[in-house]
This record gives sequence, structure tokens and C-alpha cells, in this order.
Amino acid sequence: MIRLAGKVGRAALTAIVMVPGVLASAAVPAPVAAQQDAAGTDAVGTPAEMQAVIEGVQTPNRQGLDVLTLEEVMERFGVPGISVAVIHDFDVHWAKGYGVADVETGAPVDVETLFQAASISKPVTATAAMVAVQEGRFSLDDDINTILTSWQLPGNGFTDDRSVTPRLLFSHTAGLGDGHGFPGYNPGVPRPTAIQILNGDEPSNVEAVTMVRPPLTAMHYSGGGTTIMQLALTDVFGEPFPDLMRRTVLEPAGMTTSTFEQPLPPDRDANAARAHGRGQPMGDAKWHVYSAMAAAGLWTNARDLARFAIEVQKAARGDPDRVITAASAADMLSPVGIGDFAVGFSIAREGQGWYFSHSGGNWGFICYLVAHKAKGYGVAVMTNAAGGGQVVNEVAERVRRAYGWDALDKPTLR
Repeated sequence: MIRLAGKVGRAALTAIVMVPGVLASAAVPAPVAAQQDAAGTDAVGTPAEMQAVIEGVQTPNRQGLDVLTLEEVMERFGVPGISVAVIHDFDVHWAKGYGVADVETGAPVDVETLFQAASISKPVTATAAMVAVQEGRFSLDDDINTILTSWQLPGNGFTDDRSVTPRLLFSHTAGLGDGHGFPGYNPGVPRPTAIQILNGDEPSNVEAVTMVRPPLTAMHYSGGGTTIMQLALTDVFGEPFPDLMRRTVLEPAGMTTSTFEQPLPPDRDANAARAHGRGQPMGDAKWHVYSAMAAAGLWTNARDLARFAIEVQKAARGDPDRVITAASAADMLSPVGIGDFAVGFSIAREGQGWYFSHSGGNWGFICYLVAHKAKGYGVAVMTNAAGGGQVVNEVAERVRRAYGWDALDKPTLR
């Protein structure tokens, strides 16, 4: 099963919700899995063929969820809608929406429907920080208190020998003890500033972000650390966070429908998913609002997330004129030495391959992005339900098998 970093574990199994007519229900032929062609390169089926493999009953049938179509998997776990995009050969091979964005209106999910990316906001924010590094505004290893101008992080006696730096904040090794996880806010209630969140002052609904151990002692997941970087980036660039993210990352990476605006403006909300739990709306609000935009505030879809991952993949292989340089990509794909996080991404070996990934879980949304460090493939899956983790796992596993990822490969005998 895929390891879902962050707060995904709170997603419980949910009641069945019927999503009629969105997928073929018949079994499909044996998978059109990736094969070696005459030139020795991976060859896969057409987008339509690969979609049919992933959407249908799985062959060979290993029981479990293999006996279900994707539509039936969604029904079992009460997931009204999903957005899926598959990366192959450093390009979006296909992207598609399934089900409904809102069970109250019945509006269908299309390829541009916006979902909350939750904690996948963090590596996107880290990319903006790498742009700042490339422009000479600060380095990844500068003391964060020399970058911040509107607030200072109290060391609490833990930073005498080593400073807290952007590299440590993005890799969750800075020594912070918050563990956030942000519940968000109903759109109709007052919302805190970033400084109020960091200080734990009203109307913030989380405790203060504080040091509890020396930096680089251990990895402890910290949404508060990314919120510190949100404040640092606004201090350095001198512009609102949604604006700087659009200018430095979203537009250059081709994430044309994505935004960090909180709350979502009405024109964008017209094609945005509702938060669901147990196949029903989570509450009176369509979605929650997140003042911790860097940690949880990105609105996007699977196609745009795939474009983001491809941008990192192409930078890592040295392609020119990318949002970040090859050196910046190396920082984002190389663990700092404690834990499994680099600057923004979780890094893991699966089978014979190395992958960068991040998951996300907001109020009524679960999502996941994973991509190969070198081979130019990956998948993004977004759901509008608190029980979406099981569907995310199943879609990603079906993509792995259909496309023949090296995550499935065993060691080669010597």
C-alpha cells in the first residue's frame, strides 16, 4: 500500500455512494501493461486503452479490490468524485475526472474541476523557495530569523549550536513540535493571519508553533514549519502569498487552473469540488478555508499536479529553462539525512526505483502525488471525500501494474 504522509490516517471507511454511469462496468481484457519494444524502450497502450485497464475489473484477479471496477471501488468507500492524471515519458499521458464534484448539485467532475490539494501544497511552496534561492534572496541554509522581518522564531534554548533553516523547515527536521495538521475554518468565521497561527493567538484554532528539540535531531512532521516559510516568502518577495505563488510556480509550470487564493473566489468555485464524508456533504460549508496557505491552501486538479511533477522531473534531468535548476531539483529530491524528506518531498525506494511523493488530507479531501526521480512516470489522484485514501491507493496501484513501473521490480540476481 502507498504510504500517505501527513494527516491522511484520519480518513475512515465511508458508506457507499452511487455514482451512476461514470465508468464502464464490464471486465476488460488482460492489461496492456508496459512492454519492451524493439528499440528497448517502454511501450504502453493508447490513453483510452490504459484508462480501460485501470477502470475495469483487474486481470489477473488477485481478489480484494481487483474484482471491482473503479466505479465500484468509489461506491464502496463513499467517494463521489476523483481526478486522475497519469505521467508517462515526461508528459501527461491522460487526465480524466470521474463521478460528481458535489452530491447536492450532481455536477460532474471534469479534467479542470478544482480539489483541495491539502499538504501537497508544501512541495509546491518549496519550489517557490527554490526560485527565491536561485534569485539570491536567501539560501536553504540561512538562519530563518535572518530571512524573516515580520516575526522571529524563539529558539527556546534549542538553537544555540545549530540554526533553524529553510532546508530543515521543509524537511520537517527543524525541531518544531506542532505536528500540524490544520483543520481550517468555516468560510463565515474570522480567520487568523500567519503570525497569529504561529503564535497560537485567536482566532487561530491550533496551538503555537514552538521549538521542542535541537534542529536536525529527528524528523517530526510540522505544518507549522511550512507556515513559517509562508511568512518568510511574503517577507522576502513583498507580495501576497497567492500572488507570489502564481508568478513564481503556478504559471511557469503550466498549472493554469490552480490557485492558492483563500477563500476560493466565486468564479473559480463554480467548478470546484465539495468536501464529503460518508458519501454526504461534510457540513453546511462547501469547503473549509485555510489561512496556512503554504501548508494546506492549494486548489488544483490532477492534471496540474502532474504538470508540476513533470516540471521537477525535467529539471532533475537537466532540461534548460525550467522553473527550477537541476541543482535546485537535487535539493528537492535528496533527503537531508534525518527521516525520508528532502526539501518539500518525501523520498522513498519502491522496488528498484526511487520516487518523490506527497499526500494530502484536508476537511473532506484526500489526495496523492507520486513520480519517479529519473524515468519520467507518475500519477496524481485527488478525491473529494474523507474516505478517499483507499481509492487513492487502489488507483495508484492499478497505474503501477498497468504501466509496469519499476516499483514492482525485484532485485536483479548477480
